[in-house]
Amino acid sequence: MVRRVAVIGAGVGGLVSVKCCLDEGLEPTCFESSEDIGGVWRYTDSTDNSRVSVYRSIITNTSKEMSCFSDFPYPEDFPSYLPHSLVLEYFRMYGQHFDLLRHIRFQTTVLSVRKRPDFTTSGQWEVVTETNGVHESHVFDAVMVCTGHYQEPYLPLASFPGIESRFKGQHLHSREYRDVQAFRGKRVLVVGIGNTGGDLSVELSHVAAKVFLSTRSNTWVISRVSDNGFPCDMVGTTRFNHFLDWLLPSALTRRIRFRKFNSWFNHTNYGLASSKSSKFKMIINEELPFCLLSGTVVLKPNVKEFTENSAVFEDGTSEENIDVVLFATGYNFSFPFLEESVRSSIENNRSLYKCIFPPQLEKPTLAIIGLIQLTGSIMVGSEMQARWVAGVFAGWNKLPSPSRMMADVLKRKPPVKRNPSESENLKMSFISYTDEIAACTGVKPSMLRLLLTDPQLALAIFFGPCSPYQFRLVGRGKWSGARAAILTQWQRTLKPLRTRVVDDNSNSLSSWHWMCLLALTAALTAGFLFSKYPQPGWSPWAG
Repeated sequence: MVRRVAVIGAGVGGLVSVKCCLDEGLEPTCFESSEDIGGVWRYTDSTDNSRVSVYRSIITNTSKEMSCFSDFPYPEDFPSYLPHSLVLEYFRMYGQHFDLLRHIRFQTTVLSVRKRPDFTTSGQWEVVTETNGVHESHVFDAVMVCTGHYQEPYLPLASFPGIESRFKGQHLHSREYRDVQAFRGKRVLVVGIGNTGGDLSVELSHVAAKVFLSTRSNTWVISRVSDNGFPCDMVGTTRFNHFLDWLLPSALTRRIRFRKFNSWFNHTNYGLASSKSSKFKMIINEELPFCLLSGTVVLKPNVKEFTENSAVFEDGTSEENIDVVLFATGYNFSFPFLEESVRSSIENNRSLYKCIFPPQLEKPTLAIIGLIQLTGSIMVGSEMQARWVAGVFAGWNKLPSPSRMMADVLKRKPPVKRNPSESENLKMSFISYTDEIAACTGVKPSMLRLLLTDPQLALAIFFGPCSPYQFRLVGRGKWSGARAAILTQWQRTLKPLRTRVVDDNSNSLSSWHWMCLLALTAALTAGFLFSKYPQPGWSPWAG
């Protein structure tokens, strides 16, 4: 019987894990090595310690309505996309509202997590911690590891001949970047075109003499601002679009997606991506196309080697007088406190059952929270994981046998091992994954039932944003405010923009009625298709 739970880390995953444990009547104790909550979202100017922090200018890539905790919306006056200071303020509000901080032991480092001698029967763990030089041993019935995947910088210097032996300039990982001041007037080469590489290239272009951005990937660039000025994830991440992706041939959906991307600007002309490529990544950046168009950022292929002051690229070109090389090459995850037998079995999130549970354990009392890459908010995915895990620990949700979990892991495991810079290839569909875990937890909404009992809500859920409130409509943890939160999410999105109101005489009521009628017809058609041609393992009607 699980009662006492150790939660390691007080970032996003740690906070929501503490809350979910309390919801299930468990007794969590959270250990946080620093002096405050927030994890990577708690900005610091220092780069001396081992803690990873966001850079000063960062803005969220997911909107507030699509990345909030499911029973605690962001304040309506917060902007849709948030700087780190407002994200941290929101975490503080969440912790205060649910009285979470009294369960956190700050400045306490977890040194080791090891199975107790009687683990095969008890499932218990011995957790050794250090606080101000004092070691302490604890016994817990279960452990939730919430340290995330931004832990150790991935710096593949061996792949860039000459960077250490010949290059006379400075090289550093993006973890050490805080702001532009140290790069003023310099010629900078940024290696890697993920979201971080794109952001830093744009920011550096305002003060650097020249910025070069090196990539080996086909990359599609999209904007946070979508149709009619709404957040792109609220417009694009819908159950209707997800249904179309399932229904239509993949070649057709990819063609439609590429055409949509190119409607903003032709990516082939910019050297970013070709619609003929089956392997690609997507990044969010509104300014990068203009920087490329204005020449303040120059796109280059992969680096072949470095000389004393230049970079030679794989296409034979070179750039001279490079002062700084900034590697935006991602992170490795590690769990140095876990005993070797457990740690060695976790190669990546696909080594875990549902990206959470190590399948080889005799007792499922260890869970990894937040080690996921989704096409949407990791915050929402982490909360869904924590809700399921807390339910498993409390005895409400059951797991398959270790052999069945291992078989599922082997079936889903990627055929080749990839490095962190290729993590885009391991991204999972936000809706598919959250629905899968929600179904395990018993909180996935039934579209068919809603269509019969609450058509207005059903339409909002199926055709509107797949916001986290949907997973508070039914089941354990049901929130009475979920329905209202769903039906008012567009108003909260527009609220911070109403600082100057202009007259709009257009009457959209008639068109809205027609839209509802068409939506209802489409939803009924969708229900018929799903009932007649079900897809194994996936159904929108599952409760």
